[in-house]
Amino acid sequence: MEHFDVIIVGAGISGVSAAVHLDRECPDQSYCVLERRESVGGTWDLFKYPGIRSDSDMHTLGFNFKPWKESKAIADGPSILKYVKETTQEYGIDEHIKFSHKLTNAQWSSHDAKWTLDVDHGDAQTQMSCNFLFMCSGYYSHDEVHDPRIDGVENFAGEMVNPQFWPEGLTYKGKRVVVVGSGATAMTLVPNMAADGAQVTMLQRSPTYVVARPDQDALANFLRKILPEKWAYNLTRFKNIEMQRYFYYQTRTAPAKVKKQLLDMVKQMLPEGYDMDKHFTPNYNPWDQRLCLVPNADLFESIKSGKAEVVTAEIDQITESGIRLKNGDELAADIIVLATGLKLEVLAGVPFSVDGEAVDFSKQFTYKGMMYSGVPNLANTFGYVNASWTLRADLTSEWVCRLIEHMNKSGATQVTPVLRQEDQGMQTLPWIADFPAGYMQRVMHLFPQQGEGPWKNTQNFAIDKKMIRNAPVADSALVFSANGKSNSADPRQSEIDAQPQQSAG
Repeated sequence: MEHFDVIIVGAGISGVSAAVHLDRECPDQSYCVLERRESVGGTWDLFKYPGIRSDSDMHTLGFNFKPWKESKAIADGPSILKYVKETTQEYGIDEHIKFSHKLTNAQWSSHDAKWTLDVDHGDAQTQMSCNFLFMCSGYYSHDEVHDPRIDGVENFAGEMVNPQFWPEGLTYKGKRVVVVGSGATAMTLVPNMAADGAQVTMLQRSPTYVVARPDQDALANFLRKILPEKWAYNLTRFKNIEMQRYFYYQTRTAPAKVKKQLLDMVKQMLPEGYDMDKHFTPNYNPWDQRLCLVPNADLFESIKSGKAEVVTAEIDQITESGIRLKNGDELAADIIVLATGLKLEVLAGVPFSVDGEAVDFSKQFTYKGMMYSGVPNLANTFGYVNASWTLRADLTSEWVCRLIEHMNKSGATQVTPVLRQEDQGMQTLPWIADFPAGYMQRVMHLFPQQGEGPWKNTQNFAIDKKMIRNAPVADSALVFSANGKSNSADPRQSEIDAQPQQSAG
């Protein structure tokens, strides 16, 4: 059985971040990356729909150790995939990636202080083992999508498409396309398909907040001309992080003011007399759900040109020739695109067991959003829903490296987050609180709970930097053990700990 000190699962942005940090900060650790697909990139390799792009700027979605060099800050999918591939090659971690390796089961043995993994490789199954397992597989299923359960799907005579499984060579020029949904995917598809000659309707049940921004960051491009590359990147990254933080804070403290500002900006970009209230005025406050970013106002330009329209109504059923609405109207369609959301899953849907007992993660508590109560030597990257994913991914990677170094220097072979007496009766919340987006709420009952103190999943980069990057890696909620002897870490004891990295993000 092949054995490694650390096994990373997933070679998307999270997994590449984990591998680079581990390679640099824990050079004595043997490791590999298991990737179920045949390429790195995760989301940016999987999704192929027209116009696929980031909805976060690349100075924060990019890694904290590798500057984003392109002029476009809101980048297209192929450019992001190129960046991720460059990173694996530049840092030499491509040699550690095992492609077409899918984790199917993970079993922890306290006696052996190791994980035993069942891994599918093509038509064969093999076993591997590791001392520490780092899950970087994202938060949604690669195999299934959310089924909105619309009546009459089987009756449609045209082509029914899901963005996650976009068919190669799909022809839509000159055709009538209805895109069902109002999230980032729908708002990307509509202007891009319209620009390629389709007549597109975005059919939404209710409106979403939309923010238009240039796809280039003028200050970032200027700073790159006058400053060393790393300085320019770090300054831009810092500026964008602070702007995101300030804007999100304003949505929490002055939601009515922010709402008016957002809607006023949208109104300026729409045709005179457009029904703003019906199509672009949500019934919730900004950042109660994720905002949609529209680069260069392309969605509004396609509406003004007449190549695209927005319809706000509920679906009655799909017919042979299109979609019948509950108000009696019918939308004719040659192609229907169901951009109705991802199907979320916990830790890639993999069954986990500890000493022979199956782990029900919904019964566990998250430790700082990275580990789980009662589950040894397991960390997971889960990014932000209100900021760039990579900000949290890099923080998690740094912390895991510090934890591993602490264990090695102190002689520990096992670390387990354990609820303390003082944690009994603490207030509990869902894994993601105060974010009522449907795709999250549908599955929150399957995710771990959060509580107070180290059991919070803050979703706040400023707080996380203090709690994760700057705090001692060992605390009283972590139990370290070696040779069968366990002791809670006492933060008053001399800390054996790698120094936190200094970085812009």
